Amino acid sequence: MSAFFRKNSFVLLLIVIFVLSDIFISMWDPMATSRRFYKNDFTKTLYHHQWLDHGPTFFGNSAVTGAYIEEKSNAKLIEMGLSYGKLTDLKAILERQLFHVDDELVIGIDVHTMIDSLDTDPTYQWFKPWYQPYVYAYRDYFRDTGTEFACAMYQGLLRQDAASLKGCAAFPETLKLSQDHPLAYQPRWIDKELYFGQKTDEELKKKWAEYDQRFGWMSRNDYKDNLQALDWILAYAKEHNLKLRVIWMPWNKAYELPRYMPGLQEEVNQRLASYNVPVLNLLQKYDKSLFHDLVHLSRQEGAPVFTKEVDAWLLSLVKSSK
Repeated sequence: MSAFFRKNSFVLLLIVIFVLSDIFISMWDPMATSRRFYKNDFTKTLYHHQWLDHGPTFFGNSAVTGAYIEEKSNAKLIEMGLSYGKLTDLKAILERQLFHVDDELVIGIDVHTMIDSLDTDPTYQWFKPWYQPYVYAYRDYFRDTGTEFACAMYQGLLRQDAASLKGCAAFPETLKLSQDHPLAYQPRWIDKELYFGQKTDEELKKKWAEYDQRFGWMSRNDYKDNLQALDWILAYAKEHNLKLRVIWMPWNKAYELPRYMPGLQEEVNQRLASYNVPVLNLLQKYDKSLFHDLVHLSRQEGAPVFTKEVDAWLLSLVKSSK
């Protein structure tokens, strides 16, 4: 055994250095803590709440982000709209105790929230297996940030390196260390995407055709994982004495509802009814003038209307329970 270690000591040392370095970097967690790195919507939620990891919560996808104006709401729910967020994501957050919901959980379900196959943000914390090295899991973002760092460190690079560092402004023949701001960087965008103005009818027709081609043919088998996640969430809310409420998020009623929605809505409502969960159905209530596109309310026109209606509904539930 000792002969093996002596023979392979250099390789073993490299492995130990890599493992220890990866542990240190994962403890630092630059994807969350450093503005040099991209931030997903879950991290943005924590950032904008001073890293508070508990509270009454309004969970959903980008439709919730666009529609619920937290700072103007009397309900004071933490807006946790996640880009492409699904119920499977909420289940993972609660299972891994990445966030603790206090007292009240409102879930916004739109036409995409329950689709199992819909691609989501791969940087969400719950997607990284425990055994996967941190640097490997986020290698694309380390590469992006590393490129920017190299551009800031040097005023110029050899021309043959220019192709790999497209972000640099100039590439003189010589290598020269920056004398001014060698550690400068452009902080990554930390706000969530909101939706202003209105798309044209032509744009919306194209988007509807795209949605119909991608999702219109779907049936129960295509959202079974999210139905199972809903079952888990219902049991979790009951066990933890959470006041669970569900809102069917608005769809632009000027355009035909996706074909799978009536069946999906029936499936979900049956489960909610069995747990006596209050439901607010806004799926086809709002006029197209309140929308930015098919699924996102306009921040100026639609979001204030939605926020007031949600506040009034939640208040009515409090009064009726007294």
